[in-house]
Amino acid sequence: MSAPIRRIAHLDMDAFYASVELLRYPQLKGLPVVIGGGRRAADEALRALQGERGLADIPVAAFPVLRDYTGRGVITTATYAARQFGVGSALGLMKAARLCPQAILLPVDFDEYRKYSRLFKATILEIAPLMEDRGVDEVYIDFTEVPGGQREGGRVLARLIQKAVFDRTGLTCSIGVAPNKLIAKMASEFNKPNGISIVHEGDLQSLIWPLACRKINGIGPKADEKLARLHIHTIGDLAAQSREWLIEHFGKATGAWMHEAAHGRDARPVVLESEPVSISRETTFERDLHAVRDRAELGAIFTALCEKLAGDLQRKGFVAKTIGIKLRYDNFKGVTRDQTIAHYTADARTIRHTAGLCLKRVPLAQRLRLLGVRVGSLLKAEEAREFESNASLAHTTYSQSATDSIATTDQLF
Repeated sequence: MSAPIRRIAHLDMDAFYASVELLRYPQLKGLPVVIGGGRRAADEALRALQGERGLADIPVAAFPVLRDYTGRGVITTATYAARQFGVGSALGLMKAARLCPQAILLPVDFDEYRKYSRLFKATILEIAPLMEDRGVDEVYIDFTEVPGGQREGGRVLARLIQKAVFDRTGLTCSIGVAPNKLIAKMASEFNKPNGISIVHEGDLQSLIWPLACRKINGIGPKADEKLARLHIHTIGDLAAQSREWLIEHFGKATGAWMHEAAHGRDARPVVLESEPVSISRETTFERDLHAVRDRAELGAIFTALCEKLAGDLQRKGFVAKTIGIKLRYDNFKGVTRDQTIAHYTADARTIRHTAGLCLKRVPLAQRLRLLGVRVGSLLKAEEAREFESNASLAHTTYSQSATDSIATTDQLF
């Protein structure tokens, strides 16, 4: 018997953050809604209005709208109704307010989004065990050997997964199925929302080549601008160029990759487990904060970031040896610093202390608009215990040292 045809799916949740919010606030379905910014007093006022049925009782007129927003927050995501006005992720909320002043503004709730992320991925794994996690709202799935994965090019299995995810979460997703990851990711955008797109090897010229070069995952704005200057606008235009010509203009590695991608070739496997290189937490302030005049507020934010980061490490089963900070000043210039400690840790106090030492190495005269904390040099906790036979004692000693030093570090904020 011949080997089955390789079928790879890319599943992308539809307007994921916004869709999760609509589960809480079903009265907002069909309306322009944007998710972004931090928690505000208006959000607590909303909760005070809920009736016996809960959040679904809150009248639409009670929700805050973009026209009333003041601040520098950005949009994390938006409903499809809002996107029709040109409103989308990474757009400043003040600019979005000019495009769609009537849009309802909801705060970001990452804990809720992570909960639904774990739920939809667990649902997929019950049906198709070969899944690559690509973030909070998307995955790759190897359909090749899964029952139904070959029927109608993978459409039968895609339908089953769509229904299972909706039944478990109440959320919709879009799925693209193709010979490889590169084309599957493009295909998942063809019929959003709640769509299924099937691409076969023979569909390259008709379905893929007419697309803009930017549709290839990996071609960013700068590369796209350069391609446009060279009069290359579509993937078909790119495929018409020789490998040597692309290498001449984009370098050996990038040029060769572009040639392969334009011809729909991608041998990357579905990776079942990928260990993170680093983990970080950061926040952009609603107003610029000063290290001296806003020390108490900054100190509380800084501590909360370190505690959340420690929680992320512990939940994922990692420990870290490198701890760093990220600052962005009011002039948008950024700075990072990091420090490697003697022993692996997932302890919030140790992270807070070491990150505080990093703060001593950066200028703090300017106001700050963003603060972040990052950990790297990660290792699985059980591996670290084997590597450091006396890890428990060393960790306790170091944590106590950190406790003794925190009062000095806190004076920065």
